[in-house]
Amino acid sequence: MGGAILSGLVADGSAASLAATNRSRAKAEAAAAPGVRSIALEDEPRGNVEAAAAADVVVLGVKPYMVADLLAEIAPALRPGTLVVSLAVGTTCAAMEALLPESIAVARAMPNTPTNVGRGVTGVAGGSRASDEQVALAAAVFGVVGEVLVIDEAQIDALSTISGSGPAYVFLLMEALTGAAERLGFTAEQAATMVQETFAGASALLADARTSEPGIDPAELRRRVTSPKGTTEQAVRVLQEADLGALFDRATAAAAARAAEIAAS
Repeated sequence: MGGAILSGLVADGSAASLAATNRSRAKAEAAAAPGVRSIALEDEPRGNVEAAAAADVVVLGVKPYMVADLLAEIAPALRPGTLVVSLAVGTTCAAMEALLPESIAVARAMPNTPTNVGRGVTGVAGGSRASDEQVALAAAVFGVVGEVLVIDEAQIDALSTISGSGPAYVFLLMEALTGAAERLGFTAEQAATMVQETFAGASALLADARTSEPGIDPAELRRRVTSPKGTTEQAVRVLQEADLGALFDRATAAAAARAAEIAAS
């Protein structure tokens, strides 16, 4: 995820200077780009400290269990007014603030994997020390790779169950529909083409409709393609009888519960 954000910032050209740290030389070389100081920690053990010391915004793209150690490492080097943004699930702003000087503001960001193709959705929430300007700066960083929602921190875990985990839900639906197509006698290649292009086309159709009809929603487009007493109506009826809304409520509740477990661990 950090690599996608770095690529977006390089392409956008809005950052005066960029530095990226990676554990291995191979990953550092892969992250190399014009205007980026790419640091391999195996060659430069103090790379995190040196990069943080020169930064106005520090993005932590590490696993939740690694956040505390990383903050302890870089905290003495951070300049007053620096903004630290974490991508880690379950690591609260309060927990990060407790490990940093009072002069350092923190925020949380929750991007999703379409960030890798510039079509991400990222939730951004500021901590108690972050000013409106600093939250806006964090939003601008992630705005180079998609849409950004500025939300309260209390909503971050809920957002992660929708946009964060959402691509997996879409892929699961695609997987199921592809299997149905194969069971109807289509080849795997034919089934994949039908399903992938149908999902992509439906999303494009919704985006186009919203341009000409602001406020239109997926439910209206579904109604338009569902002719009374037609074949689509029968298929939709079966799906609605399965109560997809309640099923997704349970699925997102399970994801939120796991995020809470991570935060408590």
